[in-house]
Amino acid sequence: MTHSTALFAPARLGALDLPNRLVMAPLTRNRAEADGTPTPLMAEYYAQRASAGLIIAEAATPNAVGQTYPNITAVHSPAHVTGWRRVTDAVRDAGGRMFLQLQHGGRVGHPATSGLTPVAPSPVALPETIFTPEGHRPAVVPREMTAEDIRTTVADFAKAARNARDAGFEGVEVHSANGHLLHQFLARNTNLRTDGYGGSPAARIRFTSEVTEAVAAEIGAERVGLRVSPGNTVNGIAEGETDELYPALAERLGGLGLSYLHLGYADPETTVFRTVRAAWPGVIVANPVLDEVSTASVHRASEALLAAGADLIALGRPFLANPDLVTRLRLGAPLNEPRDRYFMYVGGAAGYTDYPALDDQPAGASSDSIVALDGGRVA
Repeated sequence: MTHSTALFAPARLGALDLPNRLVMAPLTRNRAEADGTPTPLMAEYYAQRASAGLIIAEAATPNAVGQTYPNITAVHSPAHVTGWRRVTDAVRDAGGRMFLQLQHGGRVGHPATSGLTPVAPSPVALPETIFTPEGHRPAVVPREMTAEDIRTTVADFAKAARNARDAGFEGVEVHSANGHLLHQFLARNTNLRTDGYGGSPAARIRFTSEVTEAVAAEIGAERVGLRVSPGNTVNGIAEGETDELYPALAERLGGLGLSYLHLGYADPETTVFRTVRAAWPGVIVANPVLDEVSTASVHRASEALLAAGADLIALGRPFLANPDLVTRLRLGAPLNEPRDRYFMYVGGAAGYTDYPALDDQPAGASSDSIVALDGGRVA
């Protein structure tokens, strides 16, 4: 079996049988109601992409203070559960399977959005502006979390996982990447604590570990994944000791029997990828950095990761722009190019549910022609 063929082979993931090894990565799209309730438009969007082996739905906050941007999803109220149930029903009716990513923004938040002062491991502000309902605003200094805040937040994640199961998700992904709260605990420049949650790599992995362990205890480890992005500097993160942090995290959590470990910005040539793969006893989901959104680029990156030991391949922008991505990759057909000006903060169907499938677009249409129809693009 070639690696390209392996992308379309069935796979087992915890309690799930997947029809292929292509995972739709979580992508924040800001199409929820202001209170975080998913909309019918979101149900349509995800159902269009139900041919993915697994959909990991966009980040949902486990509590109000964890909100990052306007119109992102949440999963801490009955209304949120009801809204998400419409989404999971639509995807299941279309033959798909879904996990929900649980994300707390930590210092990546603003009172103009949530009405609350953000919390974080230490009072270190985001070094850049943040988008709010009033436009871009300077970041505020977050409040340092107390021991009680930490215990409450761990419990909020566990409750959010139970809510996700009640909403029809097969499982959840704990988000410890991309500069959000759990990643802030991992990083030396955002975690200045001198208690048991700061200092050494062993202490800095504690919060992520406790959240993951609590979620696994609540809904079963086989229904829980963990996402990390080793070395990622987004949102002002400077980890320090990256090559020590992630093998230590893999070793601490490896015996839980989690569904998977999801590596964002995965590069099979790095030491950290190789050491984490060696330390992790279960499934690795790898999300590659693509040089372009094209069939050739996806196959090239996927084959390199599969050869290095990844089990499933998570793709973001290719799924965003191609509701029938699995079919296109299987056939070697050209891909629609994402229209970046409709990615976030804009709302509506444009650049969301209006990307054509192969059967919908004119003969000979290519990614270039789809972009041309959109006019100017924003980088």
